[in-house]
Order: sequence, then C-alpha cells, then structure tokens
Amino acid sequence: MSQIEIRTISTLKEIGRFIDFRTELYKDDPCAVPYLFMDERDTLNPKKNPSFQFCEAEYYMAYRDGKAVGRVAAIINHRANEKWGRRNVRFGYFDFIDDIEVSRALIEKVKDYGRQKGMDTIIGPMGFIDMDREGMLIDGFDIMATMHANHNFPYYPQHIEKFGGFEKDNDWVQMLIQVPQEVPEKMAKITKMIGTRYGIKARKLTKNQLLDGGYGHKFFDVLNECYKDLYEYSRLSDEQIDKLLNDYLGIADLNLITFIFDERDTAEGPDGKLIGFGVSFPSFSKALRQTKNGKLFPFGWLHLLRTLKWHNTDTVDLLLIGVLPEYRAKGANAILFDDLIRWYVKYGFTRALTLAMMETNDGVLSAWQYFDAKVVKRLRSYKSPL
Repeated sequence: MSQIEIRTISTLKEIGRFIDFRTELYKDDPCAVPYLFMDERDTLNPKKNPSFQFCEAEYYMAYRDGKAVGRVAAIINHRANEKWGRRNVRFGYFDFIDDIEVSRALIEKVKDYGRQKGMDTIIGPMGFIDMDREGMLIDGFDIMATMHANHNFPYYPQHIEKFGGFEKDNDWVQMLIQVPQEVPEKMAKITKMIGTRYGIKARKLTKNQLLDGGYGHKFFDVLNECYKDLYEYSRLSDEQIDKLLNDYLGIADLNLITFIFDERDTAEGPDGKLIGFGVSFPSFSKALRQTKNGKLFPFGWLHLLRTLKWHNTDTVDLLLIGVLPEYRAKGANAILFDDLIRWYVKYGFTRALTLAMMETNDGVLSAWQYFDAKVVKRLRSYKSPL
C-alpha cells in the first residue's frame, strides 16, 4: 500500500479544501449535515477568530496517491491550560476514511506538535473553546445531526480504541424532548409561585438592548459564571463575546431566547438582575442538507431563511441553558421552560434536541424530569499521555 503524506494546511484555498473534505466524506450519510462553510472558515482563520488571542493551532491533511483521505487540527488553548493546570494539546476537526493507518498518522502528527510545544497530554476531539463542537459520537449514529454538535461514522471510536493509550476523559449526552401541547401543570404552578415569592420573571430582550444596552455582555457574564467549572471551559473574552453576538443575533428569532431576571435585585439597574437564560434556534439540519456543501450562495441562504422566518421544521435546537447557582434551588429553571414551551407550541415545534450536555451536569439534566425526554446521542472526549 502506498505511503501516507501529511501536509500542513495554511492558505485560505487549502483551508477551503480542509472544510470540504468532511462534506465530501459524509455526502451519502443520511444523518449527516454539512456545517456552514463560512462559519468553519472564520473559525479556522486567525484573523477572524478572537480565540487566537490565547490559542495556537496547526491544520493537517492526509493524502495517499494524491487523494485527500483525512484531516485534523492541533490546538492549544493556553487560557484553559493555565486555568486547569494542564499541558494539553487538543485534536479537533478529526475526519478520515476507514483506514487505521490514516487516522493514526494524523493523531501522531498532533502528538508531535504537542511535544514540540511542551505539552504532555493529547485530548479530544475538542475545538478552540467550549462554544465549539466537542466530543466524538459513540452512540446515536442513526439520529439526524445538528450543525452545533459533532457527527461521525461508527468506525471513528473504534480507531481510537485501537490506537492504544487513549482513555475516556469526558462524556456528553444529547436529549430528545417531546414538546408538550401545553405547559405541564406542575411547572406552571412553580412558575407562578416563584414569581410571587421571589420576584423572578421571564423576559424577552430586543436586539438593541442586547447590542447597545449592555445586556449582551451581561448575558455572557452569567454564562461564564454558570459554565466556569465545566470540562475544559475557558472564560470568554470581550472580543469573543462581541463576535458571538454579531454572528448570531443578526439571525436569531428573539422569541426563542428567554432571559430571567430577579426583579427585586435592582443593584444593577431598575430592570433587576439578569440571572439566567435559555437560547434556542429552529433546527437548520434539513435546510443545510439542501445547500451546496454548506455554502450560502447562490441559493443556500434561501433554505436557511425559510427555516428562520417560517419555521418549516418540527424540531427546535435547545442550545444553551444557564441559571446562576444561587437561583437554581428556587426553581428558576421552570420559568425558562414555561416561557419557551409556549413559543414552541405557537411555532408548531413538536420536538426539541438539546446541545451536548456533560453526563455529570445533574443541575441541567434534572430539568428534563417534567418532560417525555430520552438520551439519543452520546459523545466522548479521549485523552492519552504524549
């Protein structure tokens, strides 16, 4: 068998091929969706991704007989390493044909990069930050993927297990929730009681309030506080927050984003204190499958617009949930769901798919006790000494 060649990727044209490799690899997988090309390109571009203020990375593609057969990114998040007292090199964007020589060669390249940079452990799949996709799918291959979570063939984890030296580092789960036709009676009662007893209320915010009124940064301050102890989390910088706000608020249906306030705590302003959030988007999975390789032009934007404006999908992606710790025991989560369910029913959503949640995050996982919910996907990150 011919030798595998590993090439370092750097130019924008090469990065385009790096992105397109995955799309081509999964073109016949009925459960895969192409990721949005422009988002992938910007994330991989040091000039566009503010994570490079504290991250460094190299990208590699594997070739055999001149044909691309795999890809991987080697990433070091110095902020996360400093916070957690580790020397980790991450592998991400890891895709390959079913050939153990290819996958092993790519992983060895990441290991070499890590050693050169003084790292002692390889972990992954991971992105630059916690907002990026993380984990390798190990269960739930027959469930439609989303643009917000990794999807891969079943042979991927089989390769990891054959490498030797790798072990489980963390698991995430995704849950499928059947949207009830009305807010569960117990939840509605809790919501009413909490509002009366503690002055905690759900509220919608406008784009101006989020971008110009300071609430966008307040939202991410709460997110940073809620997520600070989660696996490999590193605090988002102001520049990262600005990019996330600009990238997503322009297309968000703000009816599907709920904020909760403690209206009695007016130290931060007359509106009260922002204490929690629930962020959801209509599922873009079917729309992305109708685009050409995840590209918006010439007609890809039309499919996404139909989903955004007319909600022509039965599934909503529940992306982010967070409530400050001191308010969780008061039942503030119920207020989030009480509000969001009403909008899901109005828009005709019958199912909600969560973003990947840590299997040990009991505070979030316990919130689904009121619903017909089940785990449908499991993702895993691995680690190995260098």
